Amino acid sequence: MKEIDGRGLQCPQPIILTKKALEETNDSEIIVIVDNEVARENIKRLVEGLALEYSIEEKEKCFYISIENRKDKKIYVESKDDIVIVISNDKLGSGDESLGEVLMKSYIYSLTEVAPAPVSIIFLNTGVRLTTSGSSVLDSLNKLYNNGVGIISCGTCLDYFGLKNELKIGVIGNMYSIVEIMHSGGKIINIG
Repeated sequence: MKEIDGRGLQCPQPIILTKKALEETNDSEIIVIVDNEVARENIKRLVEGLALEYSIEEKEKCFYISIENRKDKKIYVESKDDIVIVISNDKLGSGDESLGEVLMKSYIYSLTEVAPAPVSIIFLNTGVRLTTSGSSVLDSLNKLYNNGVGIISCGTCLDYFGLKNELKIGVIGNMYSIVEIMHSGGKIINIG
């Protein structure tokens, strides 16, 4: 059994260490210890994405994540038909801010009506405001999310704007997982 101590490490170090251990070790079980919920959720998403069995135990203000390390797991998933959209602003285009808000709302609504739908939408910088309380696009994002579109908001960005507790749709991602999603997509569309 291999043990990874991710306590006190900044995002995305715990997930990088976990992924590296899954790729390199022959141990049938890996225990990852982290001391915050964001790291726990990031590792949980990684192992769920790999369809690995896992359990989480909380003790002494830490999370102990036990992962079954199967040899038939698939670390990299790639589909050249997938569309990943990256939204880095809460307004579309530059110029008049009110017009930019209307255009962004219209763009996100339009995503609910076209095919193929994106596989993921990543929100960075001020774009994370669109996934938080008070956003005018939450209904459209909920429709996309309920239809299987991944909604990922940058955790560092949410922290920077003081919005982590205001997240209303999707999951918090770290830069490592965001880069991984972008690399797995066939087409990346940048908006903002």
